[in-house]
Amino acid sequence: MHDRMDDPFDAGATSILRQPRSVWATAGASVVAFMGIGLVDPILPSIAKGLDATASQVSLLFTSYFLITAVAMLVTGFVSSRIGGRKTLLLGLALVVVFAGLAGTSNSVAELVGFRAGWGLGNALFVSTALAVIVGAAAGGSSAAILLYESALGLGMACGPLLGALLGDASWRYPFFGTAFLMAIGFLCITVFLKEQPKPTTRTSILDPIKALGHGGLASAAASSFFYNYTFFTVLAFTPFVLDMTPYKSGAVFFAWGVLLAVFSVFVAPRLQERFGSLKVLGGSLVLLAADVLVLGYGDHTTAVVCTILSGAFIGVNNTVYTELALGVSDAPRPVASAGYNFVRWFAAAAAPFFAPKIEEWSDIHIPFVVAAVTALLGAVVVVVRRKALTHEAAELETRHAVEDSVTVFAN
Repeated sequence: MHDRMDDPFDAGATSILRQPRSVWATAGASVVAFMGIGLVDPILPSIAKGLDATASQVSLLFTSYFLITAVAMLVTGFVSSRIGGRKTLLLGLALVVVFAGLAGTSNSVAELVGFRAGWGLGNALFVSTALAVIVGAAAGGSSAAILLYESALGLGMACGPLLGALLGDASWRYPFFGTAFLMAIGFLCITVFLKEQPKPTTRTSILDPIKALGHGGLASAAASSFFYNYTFFTVLAFTPFVLDMTPYKSGAVFFAWGVLLAVFSVFVAPRLQERFGSLKVLGGSLVLLAADVLVLGYGDHTTAVVCTILSGAFIGVNNTVYTELALGVSDAPRPVASAGYNFVRWFAAAAAPFFAPKIEEWSDIHIPFVVAAVTALLGAVVVVVRRKALTHEAAELETRHAVEDSVTVFAN
């Protein structure tokens, strides 16, 4: 498949660090956008106490956020192909600023869940468009662009819990206000540094991402990622209740988790792909993740902490490989392929935070992790069974994408 055969950090390749200011502005705002995902992790128990809510009610903060994000993926291409990438980014950032600020004023779980849904809409508009903007504007082609995007994701996922812990120790409301403030800065950076992007020659319809999923390779990548994301967000949304730690301690655990995620996503995954091939790396990482969450669910408290942090390594590898699969396995335009892929996988991110605490209520605290281990294994099964669909077309498209990357480098 379309693996990176050289190291974008080496001098021989176009340096990932030598990018236009517009790329750095977009990547910086992306860091804050991804911070919003893990921001509530350390303060979930505090929110539950502050609003007199159960774990399953508070977990709806993730469910509403990702459910709206999933549906909004069908709209992002429709919007950006009509008003342009820059305006779509600004619209998404503005929505996040408004709804993150409103979330901090909530007096009930219902209000908070509703405001998180609006936040999810803004985040969907921003995140999906940011990837397309970075791919289009980054020096070094799609490989460097994907690494920049994954770097932003990893840094954001690492810093989100830390910010949530630092601000949330005083009040669970402060992290929401802090996010609104940081996204407002991102809004200003995009306004100043990012010029208007050329609009696509063809307008994207709302159904285009669904039609793109008719491609066997992209559908297989999306299906596998759906199962994987259920595991991912069981760890992210349910584990804080299992660890039952103070915001500072929980923030430290998920900061370490996020650091591993970033390091393995940006530095380790490319080297493993070059040596073993993407599908072998992905299948192996999913199996290891399944084993890790199973031990997490049945181990003592110290073991649970160690396994939570360790899961960041496997999640980092998976994120990078899945992103490359989604962008390179079909002949659909990259923004359309990304929207279709994200439409499927974010439904799992919405489902896991809802079902994990419910499964605990119906059974015991171990079973949600058993389910998460099974879904990770199902993701690996899809990769093995559909390996031909995930590699055949990608091999034919490799030359085409290489030409596109050369044009991008020349244009920059």
